[in-house]
Amino acid sequence: MHDELIAQAQAWLTEDPDPETRTELARLIDAKDHTELAARFSGTLQFGTAGLRGELGAGPMRMNSSVVIRAAAGLAAYLKKQGHRDGLVVIGYDARHKSYDFARDTAAVMTGAGLRAAVLPRPLPTPVLAFAIRHLGAVAGVEVTASHNPPRDNGYKVYLGDGSQIVPPADIDIAAEIAAVPSLTTVRRPTEGWDTLDDSVLDAYLARTDAVLAKDSPRTARTVYTAMHGVGRDVLLAAFARAGFPEPALVTEQADPDPDFPTVAFPNPEEPGAMDLAFATARATTPAPDLIIANDPDADRCAVAVRDGQDGADWRMLRGDEVGALLAAHLVRRGATGTFAESIVSSSLLGRIAEKAGLPHVETLTGFKWIARAEGLRYGYEEALGYCVDPDGVRDKDGITAALLITELASQLKEEGRTLLDLLDDLAVEHGLHATDQLSVRVEDLSLITAAMRRLREQPPTELAGLPIIRTDDLTRGTDTLPPTDGLRYTLEGARVIVRPSGTEPKLKCYLEVVVPVATHAGLPEARAQATALLESIKRDLSTAAGI
Repeated sequence: MHDELIAQAQAWLTEDPDPETRTELARLIDAKDHTELAARFSGTLQFGTAGLRGELGAGPMRMNSSVVIRAAAGLAAYLKKQGHRDGLVVIGYDARHKSYDFARDTAAVMTGAGLRAAVLPRPLPTPVLAFAIRHLGAVAGVEVTASHNPPRDNGYKVYLGDGSQIVPPADIDIAAEIAAVPSLTTVRRPTEGWDTLDDSVLDAYLARTDAVLAKDSPRTARTVYTAMHGVGRDVLLAAFARAGFPEPALVTEQADPDPDFPTVAFPNPEEPGAMDLAFATARATTPAPDLIIANDPDADRCAVAVRDGQDGADWRMLRGDEVGALLAAHLVRRGATGTFAESIVSSSLLGRIAEKAGLPHVETLTGFKWIARAEGLRYGYEEALGYCVDPDGVRDKDGITAALLITELASQLKEEGRTLLDLLDDLAVEHGLHATDQLSVRVEDLSLITAAMRRLREQPPTELAGLPIIRTDDLTRGTDTLPPTDGLRYTLEGARVIVRPSGTEPKLKCYLEVVVPVATHAGLPEARAQATALLESIKRDLSTAAGI
């Protein structure tokens, strides 16, 4: 067994084009570190919710040039079999470790395969790449990013020519082409022949951002902004300047791209502590800001925080579902038409807003690769801070245009002497208080997630928080409207729970929602207390049932 493992590693070593990972792997082989080698050679990285993603390092279970070259070769072969023999593939990248190297590797492979390749001019937000695919008429796009994952990770997000991320069967077909690459020596990788784009694509994207705002709308809301050490700052500042908003006050400690993300444990606005510096900046800023905007490192997500508390001195993050509902209400008020779409783990409040406005509403599987494909899409969101507010321009989540739209809404409310929280209260009275929460368990051993899902299937709970479960859907069987996926959905009286393994991180995620009817604004405090108690009780019972 050990001899076979060493032989595998040595075969990989002979092909590895990167001196850094070659040195790393040679050291593991020399040390006969069978445990570490087994972890790296136990399989290959698979396409998940957002393409490939994993820890940087040598071996097929890590992100490295060898894995990227094979992925690019598989994608090229797939595109050619689809009839795109000389089509354009546009490639973007963020500021993480190795991102530019992987973008260059991809451009070389595409060029060697006879396709045309064009690389964005520098590290830019993922939505700029998604826009560029449609703008340039490309047959595919690749974004090298691990989004909000830890510093040691990187990833490889693949889009097809419609500007949407890949879905089955394309991911399965591409994976088959990757597996069919016999050796890296068979993959042609010229050292030149691809284009590096100039700023005209970025300029076109920025010109498009104006379209998400209403003509002559108020532009008075003041913001604090953090790029979370990512690539969003320059593009967001340019978009805000074009729109005529006050210049955002920057969280300077997090403003510059830094692949080590030194001020945060996880560069994700949802993680505990990630927004602390933004809150501190907001408290120290005069005049006092109206809201805080945060992008994740590749700027496809948008987090929003607002002043809260008796005297407005405290700040709190809005949940993704709250921002999702606010943007929907704003678009309805502006007379938007078309389909409102969301993932199944997002709040059912969107459906009620759409229904009252007489608009189509669609639920999809988790991930924007599904949301973006909703027929007649006008607006799409998912609870994990992803919002698509201009689907004709960017058929993916876009943290820049979402930031513009929420700031327009805050400006409009400010002119009326109101806030985002006031509008949330109105929505609760109109549609019922929709309160959401999440039970998320990060694991080192992925088998714990498998065991938890098996336990829930074999010993299903009959009630949670004293509420009987009136329906259980095992989503692996699919539904009338959803293709199969690994997940469980429990419908309770006045509540809903969905349990699924994360597609991008080693996490088991449980999404909870309770709906409490409330007749007047005066009843909101009691309804919130009731919802909070219910959510806590559901979390406790669900944790016990899953054994986590």
